[in-house]
Parts: sequence; structure tokens; C-alpha cells
Amino acid sequence: MTAVVLATACALVYGTADFFGGLATRRSRVMAVVVLSQLAGLVLVAALLPVLPGAPTAGGLAWGMAAGVSGGVALVLFYRALATGVMSVVAPVTATTSAGLPVLFGLAAGERPEPVALGGVALALVAVVLVSRDSSPASAGRGRGPVLSALAAGAGFGGFFILLDQVPDGGGMWPLFGARLASVSLIALLALGARRTLRPGPGALGTIVVAGVLDMVANVLFLLATERGMLALVGVLASLYPASTLLLARYVLGERLNAVQTAGIGCTLAAVALIAAA
Repeated sequence: MTAVVLATACALVYGTADFFGGLATRRSRVMAVVVLSQLAGLVLVAALLPVLPGAPTAGGLAWGMAAGVSGGVALVLFYRALATGVMSVVAPVTATTSAGLPVLFGLAAGERPEPVALGGVALALVAVVLVSRDSSPASAGRGRGPVLSALAAGAGFGGFFILLDQVPDGGGMWPLFGARLASVSLIALLALGARRTLRPGPGALGTIVVAGVLDMVANVLFLLATERGMLALVGVLASLYPASTLLLARYVLGERLNAVQTAGIGCTLAAVALIAAA
């Protein structure tokens, strides 16, 4: 039960962080948002290291850094999709992909999930098709770019979940420190190589910091949940984050969905629920 509570709280915080990150990318360049938000999270986890129990190990740091690379690339793609697409479409597509990957990883590793979980994966594929059907005038000219970026981001986040679950017990927050250090370094190098500015847009810095801090809080909750429960359960519960993103997008930004997209989002949440119930 503790793992379920932690994973559910993780989803709520992830969704709120994504909402703030999406807002920030509409006023600043994606690279600036990612690097600065990741730096804010790095400061937070560094402050937590002496407070929470745990000791650094080579294995824990290595798995954490690998997870950080996967998550960092995913975050760039995700924020770019949020900036160019409809937030209430991008979030569920990403979540569905990131929810299914831990199940597929388990299958490859020899696990045999219940048939209901496999049904959830199939329903998730249907959901992706439905939720991607954005025929509103506001979507004209956007093409499939945001949806493809959302799918790639979901694969990266799923990889983050899987890699972080490989961390040996007893490492405390050190794996997250390694993950965030790796992601900040990678994205900063990419930004410098592409000569992208890291200066935030006017009035965007506060939003960026909030997004980074909340993202790290969610990562801490996820790591604590995986120490107390199975990845197949924790991973999909954490992927319920679109629920809070969608509510914020609807009531703060006034986003609306057509009937097909609404059905797709319903299928998305049902798919995640089926996977989690297995």
C-alpha cells in the first residue's frame, strides 16, 4: 500500500511539473527550460543527500547516470512537444508509451503479466491513434511532429523508469544525483554545441524553477516507491500523471478536445489502469 500511495503522489507531482514546464516552453527556448529546470532539481537533490540515508556506490551512480541520459533526452522532446502541440494530447501519448515499456521489459526478462495487462497495452495503442486526431483549427500546420516527439519522449521516460529500477538498494538519493548531473551535463553540451541560448524568456524563470523542483520531488517519490513495490505496478501508476496535467490545462488554459480525442484520453487512462491492475 505504501508503494501505491508513493507512486500515485509521484504521478500527481509529475503532472503538475509537466504543466509548469509546458508553460515555460511557450515563453522560453526548450533547451533553456530543460537546463535551468534540471539545475533547480540538482540543487534540491544535493540538499537532500545529507538528510536522507544512503551511501554512494559505483553501481548506483552508473545506473542513475544512464537513467539521467534517457530522461534528459526525453524531457527535451517532451517539452518541445508541449510547446508546439496541444498539452492535453501530448501528455497522454507520452504517458501511454512510458507506461507500456516497463511491461514489455518484463516480458523480455521472462516475466509473464496477467492477460489484463496485455489487454491494457493493446488498448494503449488504440488510445494513441485516437488521441492523436487533432482536427481543430488551432492545430493547422502542426502535422505529426508533436505526436512523434511525444512518442519518443514516452520511450525515454519508460527507459528512465526501467534503468532507475536497476539501482541497488541502500543508495539513498545518490542515484538521482547522478541522474540529474548526467542530464544537466548532456543537455548543456547539446545547447552549447547548437549555440542555443540558455537565457530564460521574460518572467519565465520562476515557472522554470517550479517545474524543476517538482520534477525532482516526483523522482524522489518514484525511487522510494520502487524500493517498496514492483516496477510493473509503480511504473504505470507514475504514468497516470496526465490526469493532473489535463485538469490544469483545461481549467487554467481553457484547452478543449474533440469527441475522438476525448475517447482517446478515456482509453489512455483505462489502459494505464488495466496495466496497473495486473
